[in-house]
Amino acid sequence: MKDFKIYYEIDASTEDVWNAFTNPVAIALWTGYQPVFSLEPGSEFELWEGDICGQILSVNPGKELVQKWYFGDQEEDSIVTIKIHPDKSESCKVEVRHSNIPDDDYDDIVEGWKEYYLGAIADFVEE
Repeated sequence: MKDFKIYYEIDASTEDVWNAFTNPVAIALWTGYQPVFSLEPGSEFELWEGDICGQILSVNPGKELVQKWYFGDQEEDSIVTIKIHPDKSESCKVEVRHSNIPDDDYDDIVEGWKEYYLGAIADFVEE
């Protein structure tokens, strides 16, 4: 099992970035797929037609989202914590901590976070 952490600067307001992470309409726009997503703790979610799925653990609106991601029959929980920090002027920094990533999935998950998740959100909100 491996852990991953990244700080990613996005030239947009914290409100716009939070919306991109949590609003099903916005998620559909930047992913190209209809998500199953609710901010209710304990609810299940699916992104990219089930390529990423899990459970919402906790929500601090506009600031922090904690999820459990499912990796098959993995015994240890894979926890994702997304924090949005206001930065200078109209930008913000997104902090992502992802724990207990299976070794075989690590490289794909890191690439996914950088390119398909954070990169796609940045492209969506910075336009």
